[in-house]
Amino acid sequence: MALHASERPTRHSAAGTPRRNAGSQDGVVVRSAAARGVLAAARVLVGFYFLWAFLDKTFGFGRSTPSSGSWLNGGHPTEGFLLHGTTGPFAHMFDSVAGAWWLDTLFMAGLLGVGLAMILGIGMRIAAGAGTLMMAFMWLVTLWPGTNPFLDDHWMIALVLLTTAVTGAGGYFGLGRAWARLPIVRRNRWLI
Repeated sequence: MALHASERPTRHSAAGTPRRNAGSQDGVVVRSAAARGVLAAARVLVGFYFLWAFLDKTFGFGRSTPSSGSWLNGGHPTEGFLLHGTTGPFAHMFDSVAGAWWLDTLFMAGLLGVGLAMILGIGMRIAAGAGTLMMAFMWLVTLWPGTNPFLDDHWMIALVLLTTAVTGAGGYFGLGRAWARLPIVRRNRWLI
């Protein structure tokens, strides 16, 4: 449950400036320890989802990427999915960029960045935005999903990304609170 800072008394530090509540991110406070634990677990799990995809595509652990097709062995992380997994009205558009160096680089940077940010609990707003954009593109690649004409797991992952970002879940069992105290982050709240 979220409670906004304006709904509760403001505590002040010795210097007279308002103090943030523990776990607060721009005034949002999740008061239940169980809810904080669930949000932290969701954050770490979705972070590992992205990080594992990066590691498997980079090193070819044989799960979804064979060693011979790994990025380090000259493989193209976007090629297989975009050439063989595309359906629907945008299939030809995605086929035309499959395996492009710039798309491979952006995709891999996104997987690594979102994965690390979510696991560590830092840069959650950027990670949530980038991850949601990646999920939206992956959903477009597979239009229309086979089991449900509108929804698939890409939207559920995007929802977890957004939920953990707006509730300040980076501060729950993560480095988010320390990150938020950095001078550059204090001046640029979008870096939270």
